[in-house]
Amino acid sequence: MKHASSTRLFLFAGLLLTFALALFVSPFADPNPDALNRVALDEGFAQTETDHSLSDGPLADYAVSGVDNEWISKGLSGVIGMLATFALGLALFALVRKRRESDPDPAQARGE
Repeated sequence: MKHASSTRLFLFAGLLLTFALALFVSPFADPNPDALNRVALDEGFAQTETDHSLSDGPLADYAVSGVDNEWISKGLSGVIGMLATFALGLALFALVRKRRESDPDPAQARGE
């Protein structure tokens, strides 16, 4: 049982660290264009860029729409992204675990 509690503590500490980094570090992200945008600008085809269907979404441009403070908006965006990624990973691990538990033991299936 000690192994399970240390795993939970490790996950909680990692999640807490990730939360803090997403909230407090993401507002300091470089405002300059990333590599793909930089190449498009340097090569002269940036003007052909068009908006995609999610460009007016609630988390477009690494910000939370409706939050006027840019620093808070970017931090919240990082936290929401981190929570969504964690939830997706947790769901995938739960599916894998459920599938493993439902699959018969290969040794038992062979009659060993």
